[in-house]
Amino acid sequence: MTGEADLISRGARDWNSDLYLKFEEERTRAARDLLARIPYCETRLVFDLGCGPGNSTELLTRSFAGAEIVGIDKSDNMLAVARARVPTATFVKEDVAHWEPPAPGDVIFANATLHFLRDHRSVIERLLASLRPGGRLAVQMPDNTHEPSHAAMRMVAADGPWADRLVPVAKSLTVIGQPEEYYDLFAPSCRKIDIWKTVYVHPLDGPEGVVEWFEGSGLRPFLDLLSHEESADFLSRYRELLAQAYDRQPDGKVLLRYPRLFFVLQK
Repeated sequence: MTGEADLISRGARDWNSDLYLKFEEERTRAARDLLARIPYCETRLVFDLGCGPGNSTELLTRSFAGAEIVGIDKSDNMLAVARARVPTATFVKEDVAHWEPPAPGDVIFANATLHFLRDHRSVIERLLASLRPGGRLAVQMPDNTHEPSHAAMRMVAADGPWADRLVPVAKSLTVIGQPEEYYDLFAPSCRKIDIWKTVYVHPLDGPEGVVEWFEGSGLRPFLDLLSHEESADFLSRYRELLAQAYDRQPDGKVLLRYPRLFFVLQK
């Protein structure tokens, strides 16, 4: 089992694909739901932003057979896994925050990527402008700022010897807006907008399961700034708060609520 030591050994240098893929089925479910709502049209060039280990890229190659599929990510570890997994796609190392498409795309797919960017609204506007006429921008962003899992992160960040380093991180995390905000922002530039929100409920193996889920995603900005010993202490405190916040079901599981905001913009 991939555990705490594996994450800590990675430090701030790179993503750990093993941690991310521990919950591959649950994470890919949102990508499938997003892909299913992209309107059909002739598709020659598809970009997968924040492609990670290639699970979303693999879906895109199946749905857009014959199109050129390009995955974009800044993690060497993730890209190495993605290249082995989807050898028919092209993968490029680049930061999505500054990426510019080399040619107008037919589809830009951004599943659980843009919420890491504080200025994600302006990035979305830039991506939309880069599409060819009729192109589609498909976006999914986790919207769990107010969930117990994330409230506990902020509480631990503010209550420890690391507070001077971690409180600014907690304050800088992106807050996802309401659907109406995104609709009003992008409607003038779009032929069609499909926007919705889904709350997934994931049965996990107690508080430890919640920790393992977020080791591969939401905890990274905090743990990346801590030493090995501090990371272990942080995770221990976080686990204790989770045990208080999530009731165990009769089978021992806890139910992790995971809201996600989706929209597909057609230029």
